[in-house]
Amino acid sequence: MKVLLIGSGGREHALAQALNRDPIVEELHVAPGNPGIAQIATLHQIDLDNNQLVVALAKELAIDLVVIGPEKPLVNGLADALRKAGIATFGPSAIAATLEGSKDFAKQVMHDAGVPTARSFTCTTKAEMESALDTFGAPYVVKHDGLAAGKGVVVTNDRQIALDHAYLSPRVVIEEFLDGPEVSLFGISDGTTVLAMQPAQDFKRALDGDLGPNTGGMGAYSPLPWAPADIVEQTLTQVLKPTIAEMKARDTPFVGLLYAGLALTSRGMRVIEFNARFGDPETQVLLPRLKTPLATLLYQAATGALKDAPPLEWSTTAAVTIVLAAEGYPINPRLGDPITGTSSVDGAYLHHAGTALKDGVLHSAGGRVLSVTAIGESLTAARLAAYEAISKITLRGAHYRHDIALAASAAPKVREN
Repeated sequence: MKVLLIGSGGREHALAQALNRDPIVEELHVAPGNPGIAQIATLHQIDLDNNQLVVALAKELAIDLVVIGPEKPLVNGLADALRKAGIATFGPSAIAATLEGSKDFAKQVMHDAGVPTARSFTCTTKAEMESALDTFGAPYVVKHDGLAAGKGVVVTNDRQIALDHAYLSPRVVIEEFLDGPEVSLFGISDGTTVLAMQPAQDFKRALDGDLGPNTGGMGAYSPLPWAPADIVEQTLTQVLKPTIAEMKARDTPFVGLLYAGLALTSRGMRVIEFNARFGDPETQVLLPRLKTPLATLLYQAATGALKDAPPLEWSTTAAVTIVLAAEGYPINPRLGDPITGTSSVDGAYLHHAGTALKDGVLHSAGGRVLSVTAIGESLTAARLAAYEAISKITLRGAHYRHDIALAASAAPKVREN
């Protein structure tokens, strides 16, 4: 099988590694990729905003399966263009990807599907925004309606900060604050059938102790020893299956990866948000634990054959990912500095994200520069190995959190329902 993976971040590096492990893959092509992915795949520099160029590349390479990583090409209709050309594609249509592209649309779908979520108001005027904030009170939760690369959400006790953030967007969703821990759980769907993956937890705040601004994610771990024992089945029944059924009923079937961001509140499970693709950095901890061959699985989803797929198989190991961020991230990241020590990372996965080669030397080229993922027999072993690995990498002014999976590894009891 010839596979074309779309994207260039840490998520795509983890996807490329997992696709490459599937014996069915004969050729792996990635557009545009990054220096880390270049070590295991053939890269193609191409404008991802031009759907027809991507279709032409897939035809030229005689690609059997296209896997779309980032959200922007999905919202721009790349999957539609590829399917129209007769190419098997893992990734939702532009309309289906609106589950991520519009918070308001996602709320409508959840309402119609009976999926539990936070009460909310969609606001387009300052008066509506002020009224919604006062209705729910602090902590205030304000979400820009469109794509925002993981940085369109503000949760704050300061009403003025909430208002200032709301005013930056012509359309916002303001909702009640959900208490309880957050969980990420993915579903792989062919438009009718959906298979649930294992849960993971990511860390959005930039600094230790969940302080600092929201980011695209500073680390993750899996499994979650404290989560309810039936969390996978519960999410499948209450969230994933109803959502996939509702999208099919709307004649806009969702084919791809449905990311459910969940809050385990005192009143039960609630959906915080949907994404229409693999999450970053959760993908980096989930795929090394997945024993089911990934390319085979995604091809079954792309061709409507998941009903024949066996249950997903998982290793019993734990995985911890730590993200190395550039100085100033996420507000004003410093770019262009040399990175050293990556060749010293042994016994862990290294995932490039914002990196570039200049005269053969690796440099930073993005806010989240790279990540390391370590596997261990326990969360404690995995996190110790991950921190040892990342400590070998040097980048001027770089920072990373020191508390990824710390609480979970210290309190490994399964949470009862």
